Amino acid sequence: MTLDATRQMLAIRQPPSPRHAFFTRTRFVTPLVVVLVLGLTLLWLSSLNLDSIEQRTLNLDYIVARTREHLGLTVVASALVAVLAIPTGVALSRTKSRVVRAIVLGLANIGQATPAVGVIILLAIVWKTGYTTALVALVVYSFLPVLRNTLVGLQQIDESVRESAKGMGMTRNQVLLRIELPLAVPVILAGLRTSLVFAVGVATIATFINAGGLGDMIVNGLKLQRYPVLITGAVLVASIALLIDWIAGIAEDLLRPRGI
Repeated sequence: MTLDATRQMLAIRQPPSPRHAFFTRTRFVTPLVVVLVLGLTLLWLSSLNLDSIEQRTLNLDYIVARTREHLGLTVVASALVAVLAIPTGVALSRTKSRVVRAIVLGLANIGQATPAVGVIILLAIVWKTGYTTALVALVVYSFLPVLRNTLVGLQQIDESVRESAKGMGMTRNQVLLRIELPLAVPVILAGLRTSLVFAVGVATIATFINAGGLGDMIVNGLKLQRYPVLITGAVLVASIALLIDWIAGIAEDLLRPRGI
C-alpha cells in the first residue's frame, strides 16, 4: 500500500473535530425556526387592534425587562447548580458509603420529583417571597441532572485507565483533574444542558412569588383574558428554551475533549 493511500485511510477514520461538526451539521435550523416564529408573532400582533391593557404589556420596555429577569434567574440558578452539584458528584464518586450516596441522591430526587409550583410555594411559605426564594427553588429543582450525570460520568471510566495514570506517578487529585474529569465532560455537559432547559421552564412560575420573569405576561394574559399577551409570553419562553438548548449543544460539542 502506498504512503498516500495510507494517509487517506487515516484521514477517513479520523472523527471530525467539534468545530468542523458545528459547521457541517444542521446547527442553524433551531435559530432560524425561532426567528421565524418570533417574526410571525410580531406580524400577528401588528395586525391586531390592541386595547390599552394589552398595550401596557406588549411594548418593548416591558418585554425586555421581563426577559432580563427571566434570563437572570435562569443563568444564575444554573451557575449555582454547576458550582454545587459537580463537586458533590465528585465527592459521592469517591465515597464508599452506600448510605451517604443514597441519602444525597434521595434528597436530590425529592427536589426533582416535587412539582415545581409546590417547591416554590413551600419555600415562600416558610421563608419569604421574591427573587432569592425563586432562585433557591430553581437550584433545588435543577440540581439532580447535574449531580447524577457527574456521578455517572466518573463511574463509567474504566478502572484500568485510573491504574495506568497512578502507575505513571500521578496523585489522586491529578488523576481526577487530568484524566477523570476530562473524560466525564460530555456526560456532565449533558446534565448541565438539561438543567438549563429545566430552569427556563420553571422560572415562569416565579411570578407567583413576585420574582418577575416572563411568567408575569402569561399570568396576566390568563387573569385578564388577554390572549395576545398570553400567547406572546408563551412564545417568548419557548423561544428562550430552544435558543439556550441550542447554545448549550454547541458548547457541548466545542468543549468535548478530542477523540471522545
